[in-house]
Amino acid sequence: MTVEEGQVERIGATEAVFRRLKELIRSERYAIGDRLPGELALAKQFGVSRPVVREALHACATLGLTETFTGRGTFVVSKKENPRLTFAGIDAADLIEARRLVEVPAAGYAAERRTPGQLDRLFEILGSLATADDARDWVRCDGELHTAIAAASGNAMLVTFVADTRRALDPQSEFLNSTQDRRTDSDREHEAIVAAIEAGDPDAARRAMSEHLDRVAEAIARAGG
Repeated sequence: MTVEEGQVERIGATEAVFRRLKELIRSERYAIGDRLPGELALAKQFGVSRPVVREALHACATLGLTETFTGRGTFVVSKKENPRLTFAGIDAADLIEARRLVEVPAAGYAAERRTPGQLDRLFEILGSLATADDARDWVRCDGELHTAIAAASGNAMLVTFVADTRRALDPQSEFLNSTQDRRTDSDREHEAIVAAIEAGDPDAARRAMSEHLDRVAEAIARAGG
C-alpha cells in the first residue's frame, strides 16, 4: 500500500498493534528469549481490546517472531521474519501458484455454467461478507464464496480442491486481515468476480479472479517484508 504525499494512511486496529509489536520486538527493548507482556497489559498499553492483541500476536507468531507457551506466556524467538511464510504447513507461494491453476479457470467456467440458484448463492455470500461481525466470521464467508464459485463451475474436482485448500487459506486470510487490513479490498475484488460471473463473461471472470490473487500475493509479500 502506497500513500500519496499529503494523504493519511488508514489502517485497522489489529494492523496498527501488529506493526507496533514488530517494532518493539526488533528494538533493543527485547532480546531473544524475553517474555512479552500479557495480553491484558498490552491491550491497556495500546488502548485496544484483548482480541485485537491476540490477533496481532498470532500474526507475529506466523512470521516466526514469537512463540506462545500455555501457562507461560509469549516469548521473542527471532528478530527477523521467516523468509518464507507457511500456512498449515503449506508454503504461501506454493498456495498462490496452485490457486492460479485452479481458481482462475474455475471462475471462467462459473461464468459459462452457473445456474440461477448458484448465482443467488454467490450474492447471498457477498452480503454476508459485507455484514460479517468479526474477522473469523468474515474468513468463513470468504471460504464459502470461493467454494461456491468452484461449485458454479460444474466441475466436482475443482470443488474438492478449493474446499481442501481452506485448511491453509483460512489462517492465511486471518493473517492478511490482521497485518494488511485486506477485508475492504477483498470485498471489492470478490464483487468484481461475481459481477463477471453474473454477466456470463468468462474472460472477465478469469481476469477478476487473477487480479484478486495478484493482490493477495502482493499482500503476502508486504507482510513478510
